[in-house]
Amino acid sequence: MASFSNLTIGIAVASFTVFQLLFHVLSSWVSARITPGFNNLSQKRKIEWNSRTVSTFHALVVGGFCLYILLYDDAVNADHLWGDPSIVKLNIAITTGYLISDLLLIIYYWKAIGDKFFVIHHLAALYAYYFSKGLLAYFGNFRLLAEFSTPFVNQRWFFEVLGYPKSSKANIINGVLMTVVFFVVRIAVMPVYYSHVISSFGTEGFQRLGFAAQSAWMISSIVLDIMNVMWMIKIAKGCYKVICLIGQEEAKTHRNGKSA
Repeated sequence: MASFSNLTIGIAVASFTVFQLLFHVLSSWVSARITPGFNNLSQKRKIEWNSRTVSTFHALVVGGFCLYILLYDDAVNADHLWGDPSIVKLNIAITTGYLISDLLLIIYYWKAIGDKFFVIHHLAALYAYYFSKGLLAYFGNFRLLAEFSTPFVNQRWFFEVLGYPKSSKANIINGVLMTVVFFVVRIAVMPVYYSHVISSFGTEGFQRLGFAAQSAWMISSIVLDIMNVMWMIKIAKGCYKVICLIGQEEAKTHRNGKSA
């Protein structure tokens, strides 16, 4: 059994409990006090609001750990396959607790937040992270870079349900940041990620992984990145529409100014 396994399980259970508490209690309590518009939402919207609030909190916590590991964890960065995963285990345990919590909530509140793509995403991630408990630490942590885009995606939805116009300054700034950050942490990093993957092929460390871990690594990576590309296309189209809308409004304002 891998070292720290009991601690890892304990952290995953604690993470699951905290995220359930955030969803069922804290999110509504805090949101009602920060945003008056929250109380005017339908029950279905409130469920999704709480789900996205928890998602944002998870992204900020895990993203911070992820960045620290990539910058300062010499053991993991020196050996991408078998580097000491002690700190990475903590990060992946937190994410595992969140993914299981969110997966159960998606199933239970399917009419409000059900999404087959999120189910596939969560299952693929859990499948991959299972093998990161004692190996593939660098790659498991690298995938968590994607979480930096999550707060912007959620904020776009928050603005929408609160009635912010798509042409509002806040919405435009968030939309552009969302598109840029999503591209950087999910698409632009692909060549770097897969160059490290390819460079490990045929090495002694790669052979030690065994067929099960190799398959989980490859399959989950490909599935997650296909979904990332699909989401990127959708986000880029949305950003393009907003930019076109801004251009149309500026042209209209310019024409009105001339006719005045």
